[in-house]
Amino acid sequence: MLKRLFSLFVTILLLANTLKAQDSVRADDSHLQVSLITCGTGDEIYETFGHTAIRIVDSVAGTDVVYNYGTFDGYTENFEMKFMQGKLLYYVSCYPYVIFQQEYAAYHRSVEEQVLHISGASKMSIDSYLKNNALEQNKYYKYDFFFDNCATRIRDVFRYALGVKFKYGKVLPEGKKITYRQIINQYFYRTHGERVGVNLLLGSRIDKVMTDLDIMFLPDYLRDGLAGATLKGKPVAGKAQLVLAGSPYKPAGFNWVLALTIGLLLLTAIGLFVPNMQVLGRVMSGFMLFITGLLGLLMLVMWFATDHQGCQNNYNVLWALPTNIFIAFAVKRNKNRYAIVGIALIFVSLLVHILGIQEQALLEMSPVLLSLILIYLHIIRINRAKA
Repeated sequence: MLKRLFSLFVTILLLANTLKAQDSVRADDSHLQVSLITCGTGDEIYETFGHTAIRIVDSVAGTDVVYNYGTFDGYTENFEMKFMQGKLLYYVSCYPYVIFQQEYAAYHRSVEEQVLHISGASKMSIDSYLKNNALEQNKYYKYDFFFDNCATRIRDVFRYALGVKFKYGKVLPEGKKITYRQIINQYFYRTHGERVGVNLLLGSRIDKVMTDLDIMFLPDYLRDGLAGATLKGKPVAGKAQLVLAGSPYKPAGFNWVLALTIGLLLLTAIGLFVPNMQVLGRVMSGFMLFITGLLGLLMLVMWFATDHQGCQNNYNVLWALPTNIFIAFAVKRNKNRYAIVGIALIFVSLLVHILGIQEQALLEMSPVLLSLILIYLHIIRINRAKA
């Protein structure tokens, strides 16, 4: 009797294991492997923030492709103008993974892969979503670096294809607040010219404190968010595995922008306040006013004449007055009111920085602001002396 009971127990156990194995097979009959690909940074400015793509391997069809949302047509009509205006259309492309990998190997950029551990139905949902997105009528979108780029598109692929039970993991440390501007400055640690230039042209909208989803506009943080993501409470993917090693870490170089602005300040101060250097003073005053005026005009163009959302509400125009272009060559001697207003607006711009409304690149731009104050004070002093 005991033998029969034992045999029955073993039979039931084996049957249960068989059914469980069959359920597991049925749960993933897609023959697909889905991965998030995260690429490291490069030397060019457009490579500064890395890149991301989705890899799908179909073992039955024998295909291994990537879906890349960072492609555009460099030969399109009026390419430069469309790029400047923020009207250049990007699109999702699908091509063999081996070509993608070779490209990054050639530029010595790292490649990491996170394989998704999800059901076959979930894999097919992602695959179907991407195939539909890659259709000619669906693949184009208007690129925006902060709010609609190659990483945010892929971030949303997983959210839409996997449904409301998919949740990204925490990315930002608890209680830490960081803005778009602060995070991109970390990536620009080596390229001082690009960092300062970008900070001058980007407005207050990027001084918004980011959420975990917001910061995934950068591929590194999308990778980290996926590492802690869950679907129906179960982990979706593990830690990224290194496929290609990139170039070694490069330290920050000499800050030539700071040296340049300090040099401009010294020349301006010498020209304005050292006897027998009046010619230098006039040249530097005209030069600084004209350059800051041009810069302010460019800020207004990027704000009002383009679709770049990050360039809106740029309060740097408070000190980079576009009207400085005309004041630099104005023959009217009495410019007291203009100079007083110019000084006042510089202090208003500093207040905007202190209040956190818009952060400025004060390290490099402080000598420029001080140069303008010296020029305005000189204008006031000269006009009062002639009064």
